[in-house]
Formats: sequence, C-alpha cells, structure tokens
Amino acid sequence: MARSLPLPLPLLLPGLLLCCGGASELRRPPARIGVIGAGIGGTSAAYFLRQKFGKDVQIHVFERGAVGGRLATVRLEGKDYEAGGSIIHPLNLHMKHFVKELGLSEHQVQDGLMGIYSGEEFAYVESSWYIWNLLKLFWRYGLNPLRIYMWVEEVLEKFMRIYRYQSHDYAFSSPENLLHAVGGANFLHLLNQTIDESLQKARFSQKFINEMVTAVMRVNYGQSASVNGFVGAVSLAGVNAGLWSVEGGNKLVCTGLLDASKAQLISGRVISVEAKTRPNGRAGGPMKLYEITYNSTSGVTSDVYDILLITTPLQREIANITFRNFNPPIPKFSAPYHQTVATFVHGHINASFFGYQDPSQFNLAAIFTMEDPHLFINNVGIVSPINLSPPVWKVFSRQLLTKEQMKLLFSSYDSVEVQKWLAYPHYSPPEKCPPFILHDQMYYTSAIEWAASAMEMSAISAKNAALLAHHRWYSKMNMINQEDLHERLKTEL
Repeated sequence: MARSLPLPLPLLLPGLLLCCGGASELRRPPARIGVIGAGIGGTSAAYFLRQKFGKDVQIHVFERGAVGGRLATVRLEGKDYEAGGSIIHPLNLHMKHFVKELGLSEHQVQDGLMGIYSGEEFAYVESSWYIWNLLKLFWRYGLNPLRIYMWVEEVLEKFMRIYRYQSHDYAFSSPENLLHAVGGANFLHLLNQTIDESLQKARFSQKFINEMVTAVMRVNYGQSASVNGFVGAVSLAGVNAGLWSVEGGNKLVCTGLLDASKAQLISGRVISVEAKTRPNGRAGGPMKLYEITYNSTSGVTSDVYDILLITTPLQREIANITFRNFNPPIPKFSAPYHQTVATFVHGHINASFFGYQDPSQFNLAAIFTMEDPHLFINNVGIVSPINLSPPVWKVFSRQLLTKEQMKLLFSSYDSVEVQKWLAYPHYSPPEKCPPFILHDQMYYTSAIEWAASAMEMSAISAKNAALLAHHRWYSKMNMINQEDLHERLKTEL
C-alpha cells in the first residue's frame, strides 16, 4: 500500500479545528460594533463588549444628549443632586465593580425620619427611638414588616445567581429565560401577577400592602401595588439599609465606563437602522450588516456595523428610530413609559399641608404617600445635608407642579429646578417582555426594563447582550439558554 503524503500544516489545521469543535473561532472578529445610547446600559455594554471582543474592534456609541442618559444631576444652591437613578443596593455587584475599577467613591445615602401619609393623615410616623419604631410597626402590621424583609431576601438570594452565570459567560435570549434561570417558575409567576397579588398569596395583610408596600412603589416607580411582582420585589429591596450612590453623581460611572471601553462617542440623534448585505469573500455567502443613519454636527451621516446593540428604549416618544429592510419587520414597541417629574426646591415645607398645626413639631426628612386621587405628589424628601437651612427638597410627581400646588406644599422657597422623565415602563402584568435578540446580530438591552428598571438591571442586561453578541458571532450556542445552571455550577470548584 502506498504511503500517504502528509498534508501541509495550513491545510491540516482547519480540519483539526473542525474535529475539536473549534471551527467557529476561524470566523474573523467583527470590525465595528455600534451601540445606540450612552446611559448606564450603553456605556456598560461598550465596556463588556471591549472585554469580550478585544482591543482591535472599533466600538462607536451614539448619544443625542448627555452621557449618562437617565442618570443625571441638577444643580441647585451650588450643589449637584441626583435627578434620575439615585440609589444603589449594596448587593449590586456590577455597580460596585464599576466604582472600584474606575477609582470612584461611594457616598452613603443619608437617613432621616420617615412618615407615610394617606392624603388625610399619617398612617405611620418614625421616631428617633428604634425600639419605639419596632413596637409601632408590630402594633399596626403584626409580623408583616419582618416577613417582608425575609420575602425580599429570598428573591434577592436567587437573583444573585445571575452574577455566577455571567462570570462563567452564560447568556440568555430573553428576559423570561434569564428570570427562569435564576428563579425558576416562581420568578415567572412574579412577572405575570401584581405585587399586590403576590403578597396576598404569601398571606401579607391588605393593610400592610395598601400602606407600606404601595408607598414604596410610589416613591420608586411612581405607580401603585399593581406593578408586577418582580419589579415590586426590586422596589422593596430599595428601602433596605446600606443604600449608596456615587460621590459626585452616578453619571460618573457612565463617563468612566465609556472612557475605559475606549469607544468613540458620536454625538447625534439616530434616525434609522437599515439591514444590509454584502458578499463575504472568504466564506462566499452574503454577510449581514447594519447601517446607522444619524444627525450630526456635519449633517446627516451613515456608518455600517457588523453588530449593533440598542440600549435606549424603543418607544417612539423616547427614540423614534425607523427600521428599514428587516424581514420579518422589527416589532413596534408601543407599550407606554411612565412619566415622572422630579422637582428640586430650596425652601421651607408647609407642615400644615400634612396636618401639623405647629411647624416646630414637624421633623420628617421623607414623606411617602398612599394612593389618593387628590394627592398631587408621590413623595417628598430632603436631599441636601440635614443641617442646611432651609433644606433642598426633592418632590416626585406625575405631572409638573403648578404654582398653586407649590404654594400649598411650601410656605416659602427661593429656587426651583425641574427634571421631567419618561423614566421606566408603565407596569401592567402579565408582562410580555421584548426579546434581547431583535435580528441576527442586533440586540436590545432595554428589554430587561419590562421585568424591572434599575441601574443594576441595565448593567446585567448589557453584559448579557455582550455575551450573546460574542457567542452568536462565534456560534457558541451551547453558552445560551442553558438549563439547570445553578445545580451544574454547584459542583464546580
């Protein structure tokens, strides 16, 4: 038998890689990646994309406004105050990593006495005596305050699994798949029923839900206990001890991540995204690309990208991007975002508005409210240092406050700043979340907001999208939507 001649190594290598399951790595890296939006979702996406795709890929981040998006500050009386996302939970591991990596500092959120106002009277008022507060809570609500702490901790403990999954590079194609992976069917039930229904099934009292739980929903999401159970749990976690923000403003995380990613910021409004194809010389088949058309200082311009991440909500009132040449068409996202108005006031609160006949007896730093159609505020609280007189108050409301309402709420004031947001979805379970994958190489991080809207949720979704983009580019489908990860990873050292 004649002896076979050895194949040259360059010809042999692809076959060896194919046998070993490494053929996907032969695909060229993407040349350019586009990211639409420079809020916490967009800038953290740029950061994670750089980690996954390496130093050679060009990353462009489009932003029509200021870097930071819904993380923004307003300036009043010579000091900056958080006007958008303002508090960070101590278990928000991505945000903690960002702050450490970027050399920023944590600022502990100051505490003050809180009261819950029904529109006619206070259902509960804190005192400076801790034991007395506990007695009042247990007298009015029984063991519900202790039980809600345990209920939220159980949800958080399961949700923390996402950090382990992401550290092992696992990704998910939809918010529902992600929630099911960390919390099983129970998390999907939370998504598809109200927080009121979820807590009723867990045998919390209706009085506790109507007063305490509703008040927390109104301050964090401007909505009632009719929000979905998962976002309700996220909201309840936001009243725990240890909350913090970034010294100098949370938006510093966004500018820091953008710089760390070495992405190019392109200032301009994105007008349209069009799906394109071009011949792939090496593989022979057509290659899909995305052409972004945008307004810039030099006029209307277009650029083409291999991969595209959209991190701004695709509601017409927010982004208004036209999608062309997609088959099937990109769905329209018509579900509304909820408007919230943050009004910053340097002045004296009108204690009589809340039933205090003697203003000297009023010592509350935060007033949460219950559902009342006659109340024109969701909450009001001091955001300046306690010793500043008069303090700076932050008022959340659904509509801009009128001059008459300002006169009712404040006995006197001298300066006012207003920030109006379409801040988060209007939750109305059962929720149907948009997918993370909009097209072959086009991803939508804001899909996570229909499960819950928060800085950390955006960062988690950004890393998930970066992992999806990487795995789908290199055909590593075994890293997407894997089941039983919690049990599987338990056995790993």
